[in-house]
Amino acid sequence: MEPLGQDEVRASFVNCTRGEAKGVTLPARPEEIPWAQREFLGWRDPKAPARAYLVLPYGGEVVGLALRAAPPPKTRLRSNICGFCTTTHGLADITLFSGKRAGKAGRDGNTLGIYACGNLACSQYVRGQLKSDVPQPFETLTLEERIARLEEKLHKFVARVLESR
Repeated sequence: MEPLGQDEVRASFVNCTRGEAKGVTLPARPEEIPWAQREFLGWRDPKAPARAYLVLPYGGEVVGLALRAAPPPKTRLRSNICGFCTTTHGLADITLFSGKRAGKAGRDGNTLGIYACGNLACSQYVRGQLKSDVPQPFETLTLEERIARLEEKLHKFVARVLESR
């Protein structure tokens, strides 16, 4: 992913108002983010943990999505798979993220959701920089193929959010 400045990140949001985008708490100073090792910038708002954000290159532009995180389940007995990177996690480490659709559909209250890594660190899981506490199924895909799969799933999710725009 190409480095982005704070203004570029804030201007990228397609499913919230400009005022909401202006109030977003950014994850870190742009120079501290390892951009070359990220397919997207994803983070939870430290001031409001129920808010999350995804920013990624899509169709020649940068698209940002404001999301809501569902409360974590009470049990850790089950596991689930991230809809982006396919990492298996304990149920408490997978979060249902939902976001308003772009345009009129979103203003009418239509949303779209996906179960994903609760910390939105999919790029690090794909590269083996982070490990889940749950044993992972054996994969024969190369790192490049896993990255391509992550990008494909991210782009499909963004496309569905933008459908009504």
